[in-house]
Amino acid sequence: MFLHGFFASGQCVPALALREALQGKAKVLSPDLPLCPSEVLLLVRDICKHENPNVVVGNSCGSFYAQWVAPEFGIPTLLGNPHFQMTDFLKQRLGEHQYKSPRQNGCQKFVIDENLINEFATLEPIQFEHCTEESRDRVWGLFGEKDTLAHFEPLFLQYYTHSYHFPGGHTPTAEEVRQWYVPLIEKLINENV
Repeated sequence: MFLHGFFASGQCVPALALREALQGKAKVLSPDLPLCPSEVLLLVRDICKHENPNVVVGNSCGSFYAQWVAPEFGIPTLLGNPHFQMTDFLKQRLGEHQYKSPRQNGCQKFVIDENLINEFATLEPIQFEHCTEESRDRVWGLFGEKDTLAHFEPLFLQYYTHSYHFPGGHTPTAEEVRQWYVPLIEKLINENV
């Protein structure tokens, strides 16, 4: 299962690249995530219960959600450029915006407001509460060396042990997904079978 970033959708470049790279090897679930974090967590938990994915991959805000559910369900997880402090990110972006990739419901506009920021603010202080000794080795981080948006590797390493780097930016290109994400996903699955 792939969880996209805040401005993206289940049809974003990394999701499409994963589907293409893993075609014939694995089915890639990549839902459009709701705007509100509580709704996202309900959706992701429901997918984990019913679809039983063998790995969860997140990017940016999707990594924020992925690391919540990974320990709960014992699922190996790869966090790409995780963004663990969404409140700071959102405060600078109040108002109406457009998603950067098409969403299944056709709705491309959304609004960042104080209610949304407050919802993230209630979750951020408790986001690592589900982290267990077992998940320390099953949740891996992948950090773009040219990422200008999220710099949370030191925070990641307070909770998890496996950190990797790739020479890209915050949102990986299709080639970076194939070259850096896919081998780590396959390794993560093989080491946690």
